[in-house]
Amino acid sequence: MSLPYIGQQITIYFGWFVVIIGIIGNSLNIWIFSSVRTYYRTSCTFYFLIASIDNILYLTTISISRIIMSGYQIDLTRTSLVWCKIRLYCSSIFVLMSFTCSYLTAMDQFLITSSIVRLRQWSHIKRAHRIIFIVILIWLLHGIPGLIFGNITSSTNICMVTNNGYTTYISIYVLTYNSFVLIAFTTAFGYLTYRNIHSRRILTGRQVDLQVVKMTLIQIILIALSISPYGIYNAYLVASSQFVKNTDQIVKETFASTITTLFTNVYYGGSFYVFLISSQRFRREIRNRIYFWRRTNRVLSVQQRTI
Repeated sequence: MSLPYIGQQITIYFGWFVVIIGIIGNSLNIWIFSSVRTYYRTSCTFYFLIASIDNILYLTTISISRIIMSGYQIDLTRTSLVWCKIRLYCSSIFVLMSFTCSYLTAMDQFLITSSIVRLRQWSHIKRAHRIIFIVILIWLLHGIPGLIFGNITSSTNICMVTNNGYTTYISIYVLTYNSFVLIAFTTAFGYLTYRNIHSRRILTGRQVDLQVVKMTLIQIILIALSISPYGIYNAYLVASSQFVKNTDQIVKETFASTITTLFTNVYYGGSFYVFLISSQRFRREIRNRIYFWRRTNRVLSVQQRTI
C-alpha cells in the first residue's frame, strides 16, 4: 500500500473517531461546567467551558471538512471562494481561541495557588468574563486578513493565503504561539503551580481546588503530547523550505503532515476524557447527571403509559 492511501484511510477512520468522541466529550464538558455550582463560579472552569464550546466549533467545521477533503477527495475550497475564505477565517479564530484558553487556565491555576494575595486576586470569575470578551474580539479582528488574502490560486487551484507577508506571519505564529510557546508556557506555569501546591503555606488557611489543579496539569500533558509533533513538523518545513525536493520526499512530507495534523485533533477532542481520568468529582457529577437524566426519562415514560 502506498503512503497516500494509508494517509487517506487514517484520515477517514481515525479522523471520524476523534471527531465523534470529541463532540460527545466537549458537549458533556459544557453540560457539567455550565450547570454545576462548584464549577461555573470559578475562572479556570469558565475557561474550560469556553474552550469546550470552541472545540466543538473546530471539530464540526475544520476537522470534518479536512476529513472530507483528504479522506474522500471532496474539496469545496477549490470550487467555492466563499467557503475558502470562511474556512481560513474560522480556522484561525477557533485554533487561537482554544489555545488562548489553555494559556489562561495554566496561568489561572498558578495565580490561585500563589502565596501572594495580590496574585490570587487576579483569579476571579468577573475578570475572566472580561478577559474572554477581549480575547474573542481580538481574534475576530485578527482573522480578517484571512478573509482578505484567502484565494483560490489559478495555477494550482488550491485555497491558500496569497499574500507573502501574511504567509510569513502565519508561519511565525504557528511555530510560536500555536506550538512551542504554547507548550513551554503551559508547562512552565504547570510546574510553578505544582510547586505552589506542595508549599505548606499554600494549603494552610486557604481554599484551593486541588481537583481542578489536577485537571489543568493533566491537560498540559495532553497539550504537549498532541501539539509537539505538529510543531516539530512545521519547524522542519521552515528549515527545509529552500531545498529542492523530489517526488518521494514530497509524498513523505504530505503523509507526515496528515498524521501530525490529525494528531492535533486529540487536543480538541480529548479534554473531557482527561478530566474524567483526573477528577473524582467530575466523574461523580457525570454519573449524577446521567443517572438523573435516565431516571427522569423513565418517570416520563411511565406517566405517558398511564395516561
